[in-house]
Amino acid sequence: MLVDHFLAASASRLPDKVALVCGNRRLTYGEVDQSARALADALRRLGVNRGDRVATYLENSVEAVIAIFGILRAGATFVPIGPTVKCDKLAYILRDCEAVALITGQHATQTVADALAQAPGVKVTLVVGNSVQALIQKTGRVTVSFESAVQEVAAPLAQPARIDLDLAAIVYTSGSTAQPKGVTLTHLNMVAAAASIGDYLANTPDDVILSVLPLSFDYGLYQVFLAFRAGARLILEPSFIYTTVLLDRLVQERVTGLPIVPMLAVFLLKYDLSAYDMSLRYITNTGGALPPAHTFLLRERFPQTRIFSMYGLTECKRVSFLRPEEIDARPTSVGKPMDNVEVFVAGEDGVLRTSGVGELVIRGSNVMQGYWRSPEETARVLKPGPLPGESLLYSGDLFRIDEDGYMYFQSRLDDVIKSRGQRVSPKEVENVIYELPGVIAVSVVGVPDITQGNFIKAVAYLDEGVVLSKQDIIRHCAQRLEDFMVPQVVEFVRSAPTTDSGKLHRRLMASQSDQGDQSQMQASA
Repeated sequence: MLVDHFLAASASRLPDKVALVCGNRRLTYGEVDQSARALADALRRLGVNRGDRVATYLENSVEAVIAIFGILRAGATFVPIGPTVKCDKLAYILRDCEAVALITGQHATQTVADALAQAPGVKVTLVVGNSVQALIQKTGRVTVSFESAVQEVAAPLAQPARIDLDLAAIVYTSGSTAQPKGVTLTHLNMVAAAASIGDYLANTPDDVILSVLPLSFDYGLYQVFLAFRAGARLILEPSFIYTTVLLDRLVQERVTGLPIVPMLAVFLLKYDLSAYDMSLRYITNTGGALPPAHTFLLRERFPQTRIFSMYGLTECKRVSFLRPEEIDARPTSVGKPMDNVEVFVAGEDGVLRTSGVGELVIRGSNVMQGYWRSPEETARVLKPGPLPGESLLYSGDLFRIDEDGYMYFQSRLDDVIKSRGQRVSPKEVENVIYELPGVIAVSVVGVPDITQGNFIKAVAYLDEGVVLSKQDIIRHCAQRLEDFMVPQVVEFVRSAPTTDSGKLHRRLMASQSDQGDQSQMQASA
């Protein structure tokens, strides 16, 4: 089974079923399949060979989905790059993965031209829209129209030889503290992950999945694979800036599956959802744990909807999920490992255990091959396991696993705060602060202190019109937490910075200066 077989199989079974909706465009499985086949042939005629890397620099769109499957059908490896990535990072990724081709839109012609000047290995560029001539003039490179490339020709090429150990994708990490690293994933890795996730979500052809998450973010990317594996309909939106547009789409398209990140949950909870006639069967969350207070509110607002709390990381896609019926008993848990995955915790002594506290270690077919051409970085996270010849993934996340096998995220290992000789999980403090009505986002960090090691600092972003003082937050924490976990400093900010994938950028938020006792919400609703 190869990743592009998801499309081929659904197109064979359901050729006339609507597969993809983006804006006012609606394509059937047969149409997506035909375009992907044509693109694969065009790429091969342009010199793309088995194993070559082809990058995509596209917004969520019909073309972005066709590009992924066309690249795979050509026997190549796709490299999704977020559409907001700036020139230097774009050039770095193109050089690092040694891309031979780039598929881009007309949203950033000058950025692409400047990046290509720093990436001589890119031999051909395919452009969506009417910017072909402009890019030719700026770069002098071979540049062709994407629209012409997806038109069928009289003599299609034979399918290239491939196996499931071929690289399907290189997905670059955000690189918030260093240059991004390319996570290498085979067809086997991606099919295994999609199969396990699709099974516990019980996706069927009747599902309608709406995603606002960028396809450069693995959580967004897998919505394509989950939908096409099941023969479901996928609706792509460019972002979740306008929540009312999202809500209208949920009703109009009778959406059954909605993947969210914590910030999207906040936006949804600002609305009276009783006015919307929805068909949501499930909501999933990953990319940051939902505070229990928000989970309970979501369940209250969506009483007929199953809510799945999940945990994963780019290096293996998904690790675990909490069954919706377990939320009341274990509101802070991310559940148990999904099928075909085993987990351990490695204590300070390095011993792997099935329960206790330590760095989470993952074993499964979904685990990456390593970081692209970074053997030292790979050796840091892929280490020998207890069975001969295997490698286990060391996540860099501190977890607690209880005696029943339920997993609880504590923090990133490098985010753990040591205060007064005690280890403090920022997430535990943040969850308590989120219980206060009107708290949109919060980041808890340690600040070096000569007497305590670190003191606890909380930085909060409040909803518009909310009156909440620093003492209110400290008092609430003192009632709910041990004294060494209570923030000694509280600051307020006027915005909540997010990453390209919509996750809260905790470190950047924590670094912002104090902006007064109240903040004004700036996000569009």
